[in-house]
Formats: sequence, structure tokens, C-alpha cells
Amino acid sequence: MSAPLIPSPAGVYDVLVLGGGVSGSIAAIAAARTGARVLLVEEHGFLGGSLTAMGVGPMMSFHNPSGEQVVRGIPDELIGRLQARGASLGHIPDTTTYCSTVTPFDSEELKIELETMLTEAGGEILFHTQLAATELADHRLAAVVICNKAGLTPLRAKVFIDATGDADLAARAGVTFTYGRTADGLAQPMTMNLKLANVDTAAVRDYARRHPEDFLWSPVGQAEGLRRLASSPRLSLAGLLGAWKAARERGEVDVPRDQVLFFETPTPGVVIVNTSRITGLNAADPFQLSRAEMIGRRQCSQIFRFLRQHAPGFAAAVRMDTAAKVGVRETRHVAGLYQITADDIMTSQAFDDAIALGGYPIDIHAPSSETTATTRLQPSARYQIPLRSLMVERPENLLVVGRCISATHEAAAAFRVSPIAMAIGQAGGVAAAEAARRGVNPAQVPFAAIRERLLQQGAQLPSPETSAPAATA
Repeated sequence: MSAPLIPSPAGVYDVLVLGGGVSGSIAAIAAARTGARVLLVEEHGFLGGSLTAMGVGPMMSFHNPSGEQVVRGIPDELIGRLQARGASLGHIPDTTTYCSTVTPFDSEELKIELETMLTEAGGEILFHTQLAATELADHRLAAVVICNKAGLTPLRAKVFIDATGDADLAARAGVTFTYGRTADGLAQPMTMNLKLANVDTAAVRDYARRHPEDFLWSPVGQAEGLRRLASSPRLSLAGLLGAWKAARERGEVDVPRDQVLFFETPTPGVVIVNTSRITGLNAADPFQLSRAEMIGRRQCSQIFRFLRQHAPGFAAAVRMDTAAKVGVRETRHVAGLYQITADDIMTSQAFDDAIALGGYPIDIHAPSSETTATTRLQPSARYQIPLRSLMVERPENLLVVGRCISATHEAAAAFRVSPIAMAIGQAGGVAAAEAARRGVNPAQVPFAAIRERLLQQGAQLPSPETSAPAATA
């Protein structure tokens, strides 16, 4: 016997955002700042998604390889507010040299700041709530049925935003999607992040200076890496190549990855270790996702023991926690009105409906091996995200934001990172709110109105003269 539905709250929301990761949170803030009635639904008891529940940090990157800032707007406002709270150092040099900058942040303060920004704008938040079902009518989403401590409740809105990361709402509503890469359907591996305290980062820096050959310094080279190491207020490194290889050969660790990667947080001596690698499992399958959680925790235990025994500066390290949820890089990609390709990323393809910019490389953690394949961009790269990649044919009142927008496996590996995902979220929130205000579907809103609103909110967009008609989908 099915559970009875709890009556829906009175009225209809203008915009309902499902998923309170950073892309969904920024979408909700952007929509609420236009005056729309907004509800943000989140499965955890806090916002932030990959940056809080999954323990990812720092943010990388708001800048392109040359150091030009390509993400601004509400995402950069968030960083400024965190800095004012003493919860971020802002954008600092990336001492791994993978990017030009990274942005460390305090994850607990991030939770509070996202809540504050949304409630200040008049938006509502519903925590501890998951999607149960959808109601469709006339090619539109009429309602989502949510499940929480109150039971099953239908929620109605004029426009819905899927910010689940995995396109859960879109898939439940019948949207066509692909999973992982085209050749074999395999997705980038998952990661369980590990947070350690009491790391002697001065000793780590000293070891890196004396043994630069034990670390990776691509693409700018060892000399530039050591220069950044000397100047950056916080430490980021990829390497410990010799000791890690030896430990794997001895069977002390069985993590299928060829390096150790860690980042210092705003708190000195506290580092996030992003090294585990969980391959061959489907994060959209709840049973496989459960298995990934267990594998990830076991890998983190191995990594912690390795660092304590073999890594300079880690002998007295204390394990604070593993992430509340395994980190997921890739699952579904919706079939939208335009599919972003790797060529679009590499050539900085111009679009007449560009709503966000990016400068992060194509960064593919191999689905079935220990390596990471990076396709570097030109230093001045400023690739564009078209609004149509957030739109699906049906349901007509659904937008998708974050890493699961319409793109190939390769292209999504570039814009999946948090700053660009936040910029995409801001655009989705503005487009949804404008559609709700006009009483039309998002695809029917003149792009000029969306662009104007984004510029009013401080978003970084290409100038009209550098945009061009987009290629046919």
C-alpha cells in the first residue's frame, strides 16, 4: 500500500531548485534576487554539495591559465563574503601548478554563508528531503513529489531546476541522457576525500624544495612551481612519487592512482587529501554507490597510514574525518538543446547565448586506469557555456545546471569544477526566474533579458562582439 501524500504547501513556487550543491545554491540565490519565490530542496542538512558533503577543496579555478579571472558574479561575491568572515584567503597561486590559482575556504563557514545569502534574498530552504516522483502534464513538470520526515509531499512550481549533479530530476522526468564516455559508458572514478590536522607543512615545503623530482609540476615546470611554493600562503602538492610507488609495490596500498594529491585549507596544518580512486562503479546506482562509500573509506585508511609512515611532515598528523559522502565526478549527461564538445572547449567556441565562461583544462581521471589525462588550454582561453546546454526539449519548464548539463564526457571534464558550475547555476537561476515572471518556458525568454540580468548580478560574460551565432545542435 503506497503512502498517502501530505497536502502540498499553499501556492506555487516561481522556481524550485532540486539539489543544494554550490551550483544549485547559487541558482537559488540568483533567482531569489530577482524577486522570484524560490524553494531550494536539499538531501543533507546543509548546503555546499561537493565542497561540504564530499569534502572537496580548494575551489579551482576562477581563472584561466594566464591568470585572467573568468568567473565573477555571485560566485566571486561568495568568496569575498567568506574572506570578510576570515574563512577564505581568496584566490592564491596554485603550488601544484595544475591551475594558475586555487581558492581555499572553510567548509563550515561556507555552509553558513550560502544559507545566509539565500535567506537574505528571500529564498526558502528545505533540508533532509529527497526526490520521490514527478508529475507531468502537457510536456511540462507540474510537480515533484518529495520525501522527508513529513512523508510524501507534492511541490508545484512554474519552473524547475535540476541541480542534483546526477540529473536525477531530469531522468525521472523522462529526459534522454548518456552516462560516462561514449565508447564504453564508463565514468570518471569517484573519490573519498580525507581531512588531516597537525601536518607540519613547513617540513613538507622543505622536502619539496630539496626533492622537486618527487613532485609533478605540469604545465609550467619545476622552476615556476618552486617559485609559487615559496610565495603562496598555503600548500598544494601532487607527488610523493617514489614512496607512493614503493608502498603500492609492497601491497601497503591498493589505490589505483599514480600520485598523492593534497591541499592545505585556510587553517594552517589542516590538509585535504584527494587521492583515493574508486573505479568501475556507477554512482547513479544506489547499490554501487553504497559499495563505493565502503571502498573509499578503506582506501582513506590506507592513505592515512601511508602518509604517517612515509611522508615528510605527516608523522604526527591526526585524522579529522573522511567526507560525509563519496565524491562523484561524473554520472549522467542530459541530452539538451545543444551538446558542448571538447572542440568547443579547446577552440573557445563563441556562442550567441553564452551565459558563463571557464578556463579549467579538460581533466579526465581515467575511468579504468591509474592515470589522469589532461588536455591543456591556450593561456588566454575563455571557453563559453551556451544557455541551450542547460535546456531540454521536454519537460519545457525544466533547466539543468552543474556538471550534468548537455555535454560530452570530455567537455564535462573541463567545466565540472565548482567555480564554473556556480557560474552555470547563476545563469540557470536567472533564466528560470525570468521565465516564471513572464509566464513562459525558459526557451521562450529573449536571451537579451537574461544577459542583462546576469550582467546586473556581476557575471563575467563575453562582450557581444566576441560572441557569434552558435553552431546548429
